[in-house]
Amino acid sequence: MDLTFNSGDEAFRTEVQDFIAEAYTDDLKQRMALSRNGSIGKDAIQMWQRRLAKKGWLGINWPTEHGGPGFSQTQKYIFDIEMSKVGAPSAGNMGITMCGPVIMEFGTDAQKAEHLPKIRAGEIWWCQGYSEPGSGSDLASLQLKTEVKDDHFLINGSKTWTTYAQYADWMFCLCRTDNSGKKQQGISFILIDMKAPGITIDPIVTIDQPVAGQQEVNQVFFDDVKVPLENLVGNLNEGWTCAKYLLQFERGNSHAPALHRALSGLKKIASQETSGRGDRLIDDPDFRMKLADAHREIQSIEYNELRIFAELNAGQAVGARSSMLKLAGSEMGQKLQMLGVEAAGYYSLPFDRDTFGVLDGDTNEGTPGPDYASRLAPTYFNHRKTTIYGGSSEVQRMVMAKAILGL
Repeated sequence: MDLTFNSGDEAFRTEVQDFIAEAYTDDLKQRMALSRNGSIGKDAIQMWQRRLAKKGWLGINWPTEHGGPGFSQTQKYIFDIEMSKVGAPSAGNMGITMCGPVIMEFGTDAQKAEHLPKIRAGEIWWCQGYSEPGSGSDLASLQLKTEVKDDHFLINGSKTWTTYAQYADWMFCLCRTDNSGKKQQGISFILIDMKAPGITIDPIVTIDQPVAGQQEVNQVFFDDVKVPLENLVGNLNEGWTCAKYLLQFERGNSHAPALHRALSGLKKIASQETSGRGDRLIDDPDFRMKLADAHREIQSIEYNELRIFAELNAGQAVGARSSMLKLAGSEMGQKLQMLGVEAAGYYSLPFDRDTFGVLDGDTNEGTPGPDYASRLAPTYFNHRKTTIYGGSSEVQRMVMAKAILGL
């Protein structure tokens, strides 16, 4: 496998670096530096996305016929590497990375004309209506009651763990439209305007968020919500096909660039913290072994990603191997966060306020320990979710066992 970049690739890398130097302003850098989970507020993230959209780089995975930049897989990887190096906000969102590709594949011409330009321009915010109370990781067991009326769907029930529903203009939602067959049948993929009457959003404040009102996830309630029939994507009762297609994009992203950055940050922390013997933690043989193991695993993830992306460049599908990337990337991220808490020790226990509170003038004076320490535990707690969303690690192993190993 040739891991070298050609002159065109290096020229593209320079172009990305020049864009970052101009668009990634000090204000955005400060917000990202203070964030526990990459959240910097709706206004700030949409500002960043509009800058990417102006450059034509918001939907880097989109085909040119839908306004995408036509990046090669190598260019996408370089883009991810350079963004991760500086800790820039995510270049995508649920509209760009999930709903948009589904509309391209299964949507009507009218749906494509209405939604894709707005998604590509960063003008609207989408949330995902998949998880439900009591369903756990068994997505096919969802029961959001959806009746087909004369000219609309009538929806009752709730969705939970809905990320940033409080910001969302639209939701792409899996709804139960038929109970007569297998649980994977009778599910429909429906687009819901979040301003529709009968929708209520309740915040779920999690342990990593010490300040109420800055929550990441929500429960969304539907009380006789009417949705036009033309908001159905694909065929009625065949939404499971859309759901499986979407999960390829949710699970198949690159992880290695962000993991390399996290490992680099961990080494800096270990260079400032002391071991039980009083020397620098970075010089402690046991901790150095943990860092070396992490580096080895990240290198393995990176080479596997490069191999898969090379196959994608040749027109081959990722398929079930997206589960391999999701499993390895999410579990490695958790290992690094655990090592960060271990490195800071007791100083990782006090919570800082939050990104928005600090930017509003709360200097967090009086918190013991170095500035970086108080964000380590909230980050650790927040990212327990990464081995659950997009399909739990148990689900990923089952997919790999069946589809890859043939067990």
